Amino acid sequence: MIDLRAALLAGAWALFAAPIVQAQEASADSPPPVTRLEQALARAYDANPNLLAQRGVLRSTDALYPGARSAYGPQVSVEGRHTFSWDRTQLQSGNYAAIGGFASTATLIFTQPLFSFGRRFASEQSALAQIELGRNQLRLTEAQTMLSVIRDYVFLQRDRAVAEISEENLELLSRQLSASSARFKVREVTSTDLQQVETRVSLGRAQLLNAQGNVGASQSRFVQSTGALPGTLSAPPPLDPGVATLDEAYAIAEAESPLIQAAKAREKVSRAELAAARAEQYPSVSMQSTGGYGTVTPYSNTRRTTELRSAIVVGIPLIDGGSRRARIEGAEQANDADWRLLDAALRDTRQAVAEAWNSWRAAGQSVEHFRMAADAARKAYDGAAIQEKVGARTTLDVLDLARDLLNVRTSYAGAMANEYVARAALLAAMGRLEAPLLLPDLRRYDPEINFRNQRWRGDVPLITPILSGIDSLPVRDLETDRAYRDPSANVRSGSTVPAAQP
Repeated sequence: MIDLRAALLAGAWALFAAPIVQAQEASADSPPPVTRLEQALARAYDANPNLLAQRGVLRSTDALYPGARSAYGPQVSVEGRHTFSWDRTQLQSGNYAAIGGFASTATLIFTQPLFSFGRRFASEQSALAQIELGRNQLRLTEAQTMLSVIRDYVFLQRDRAVAEISEENLELLSRQLSASSARFKVREVTSTDLQQVETRVSLGRAQLLNAQGNVGASQSRFVQSTGALPGTLSAPPPLDPGVATLDEAYAIAEAESPLIQAAKAREKVSRAELAAARAEQYPSVSMQSTGGYGTVTPYSNTRRTTELRSAIVVGIPLIDGGSRRARIEGAEQANDADWRLLDAALRDTRQAVAEAWNSWRAAGQSVEHFRMAADAARKAYDGAAIQEKVGARTTLDVLDLARDLLNVRTSYAGAMANEYVARAALLAAMGRLEAPLLLPDLRRYDPEINFRNQRWRGDVPLITPILSGIDSLPVRDLETDRAYRDPSANVRSGSTVPAAQP
C-alpha cells in the first residue's frame, strides 16, 4: 500500500534516521539488534508476551464448545459397595434375634438427555459467541501490539533525530561562543553580547542532555515492545491507510473493527444466557437406565440377584421460591446492558477513526511546511552569521535565529513521526493494523486450527447432531447481529482539516 506522499515522507525520514547512540553489543544468547520496522513487527508478532498470552486464552476458550456439545451425549457411571449390616430384632419380651454379615453390590447407571427446551442449545451458542469474543479480543491485542511497536520505533527515530539536532545546535553555539570570545578580546563586541552567547550555550547543553535522556527512555520502550535492542534504524516503509475520505474509513471500521465485533459477540453471549435462563421454566426429558448386581439379602454374598431398570424421565419445575424469575430478570438486564455497549463501541470506534484521520491529515499537510520552514531558517541563520561579522546584525539576532532553527528542525522531526503514527492509528481504528496485512510474507497465526482440533471432541456420532437440532427448535435466533439502538448511530463526526493548499 504505497502512495506518493508516503514515499516522499519515507525519503525525508532518511535525513533524521541516523542515531546518535549506538546499540549495545548483543550477548551470545540475545537476539540481534533490530534495524528495520518489518523486523520489529515480526518479532513482536512471534514473541510479544501479551500477544502470546492472549492466544493461550483463546485456545482455552475453544474448549468451551466441545464442553457444551458433550451435554448431549450419554452419561455412564458405575457404583460399587461392600457393606456390613447387623440387625437385632426383639421377638418377645427379653428375647432377641440378631443377624449380620457382609454383602457386595454393583450398579451401572446410564442417562441419556433427550430434550431440554433449549437449555443445552443456548449453552452451545454461548460457547460459540465466547469464542468469537475471544478472537476479536485477540485482534485488539494484536492491533495494540503492532501500534505500540510502530510508535516506539518511530518515536525512537524522532528522539534520536532531536538529539542529533540538539548536538548540532550546541556545536553551532560553541562556534559562536569561540568567535564572540575572540571578538570580545579585540573589543568588537561587548561583554553583554558574550554573556548572551554563554547563556545560549548553557541552555544548549541542557537541551542536549534532555534529548539524550529522551532517547534512553524511548529505547527502553522499544525493548519492552520488541524484546530486542535497536540498531541503526532505517526509515519505516510507506504505510497507506487505503482510504480517500473519512466516510470510507467509517465504513471499513464499522464492518471490520475488532472493538465493534467484540461488542456484538458479547451481546450474543448474554443473549444465549438469557435463553438458557428462560428455558429453565420448561420441562426436561431424559432416558435413564440402571443395572444392578447384588445380593438377595444385605447379610450374605451367597445368593446373588441381577436387576435391570429403564425409564423415560420428565422433570417439570413447579415452585422454586422465585429463583428462576430472578435469574431471568438478571439475564434480561445483562443482555440489555451489552446491547447498549454495542452502541458505545460504535461511538468509540468512530471517535478513534475521526481522531486518527484528523491527526493524519493535519500532520501530513504540516510536514511540507515544516520542511520549507527548516530550509528557510537555515538560510536565515547562515545569512545573519555573515551579516554579524560586518556589523549588519547583532549577536542577539543571530542567537534568535539559531533558536528558531533548532525549534523548526525539532518540530519537523516530530511532525513526521506524528504523521506516520497517525496512519498506523487510523489502520488500528479501522481494524486493519494486523501483522499479516503489513507483512504479507509473515506466517499468520490461525486460531481456526486449534478450534477445528477441539470442535468435535464432545460429539457422539449421530446422537449429538440430532439432539442439538431438536433442542434448537424452541429457542429464538441467537446468531444474528443486533441493530444499533443509539439515536445518533447515523451521526458521524467529520474532518475539520481543510483541504491541502497548492
